[in-house]
Amino acid sequence: MRKEKILITGANGQIGAVLTETLRQMHGQFHVLATDIRKPKADIEPFELLDVLDKEQLFQTIQTHKITTIYHLAAILSAKGELNPQRAWTINMSGLFNILEAAKHFQLKVFFPSSIAVFGAHVSKDQTPQFSPLIPTTVYGISKVAGEHWCQYYHLKHQVDVRSVRYPGIIGYQSMPGGGTTDYAVEIYHKAVNKEPFQCFLQADTRLPMMYMDDAIRATVEIMHAPAKQLLVRTSYNISGTDFTPAEQVASIRQFIPNFEVTYKPDFRQHIADSWPSSTDDTNARTDWNWRPEYSLQRITQEMIERLSTNRTQRHLSKISPVHQ
Repeated sequence: MRKEKILITGANGQIGAVLTETLRQMHGQFHVLATDIRKPKADIEPFELLDVLDKEQLFQTIQTHKITTIYHLAAILSAKGELNPQRAWTINMSGLFNILEAAKHFQLKVFFPSSIAVFGAHVSKDQTPQFSPLIPTTVYGISKVAGEHWCQYYHLKHQVDVRSVRYPGIIGYQSMPGGGTTDYAVEIYHKAVNKEPFQCFLQADTRLPMMYMDDAIRATVEIMHAPAKQLLVRTSYNISGTDFTPAEQVASIRQFIPNFEVTYKPDFRQHIADSWPSSTDDTNARTDWNWRPEYSLQRITQEMIERLSTNRTQRHLSKISPVHQ
């Protein structure tokens, strides 16, 4: 039995940074290779620069490090994707093809993150079923639909063990988000803790599925460790955490920071959000691999404010501490 050696693409991203740390705690630091197209701000060795569009470099990296599992997180997200659709399509699809070809060649296990962006206007917005029409209106959503089906194709035709979940909006304190439509739900906590006013780019009553980072990481790890025979969905599983509107999130924040000021100025991201579900039905994930979320909106808000406040205090103390020479 091979000792697991893990490669993470897009390791500098919102999810990638936290997943890297989690997997290293589980498997050991030098059994998890972090990669990205840019160097990270912090030291996360072992790290290598890797462009997923460079198939030769990808294959060489896998051979050199004797990789057995890939978590493929490198992608252009929804809002940034709309600013340059062709670039988003190229990175999201050509990168995935290279990963799937590598998985076929080296017999690797693969994690592919999908998204609620796969859904479009022709679905039930409330508790959107697992098997719904997938007619997205963004290039990000289109690439994720295509990616889901290519993952299933490689599983059926080439026996590639590829697994996937449809992430809702992810909320975490570890880093700022990287260009998604649900980014407001992270930035709002930073503004609140810094006692700054916040201008939301979505309407106050826009309900979207959300998930705390801890739940998202745990779902990722759990599906990758589930017995293969239990996984009956080889496109991508719906997973649910909680769902709320910006107004509900503001109300939860004001329980801790009563004077927090918020205004609303919807932009192009409102149209993207309007095409997405307000909540999803994750019965298949609960049944097949026993998925259960743990974080409610109230618990997310308390955790975010506590964590960000602690980080803010530590930064402040570091600035005023005397320098000893």
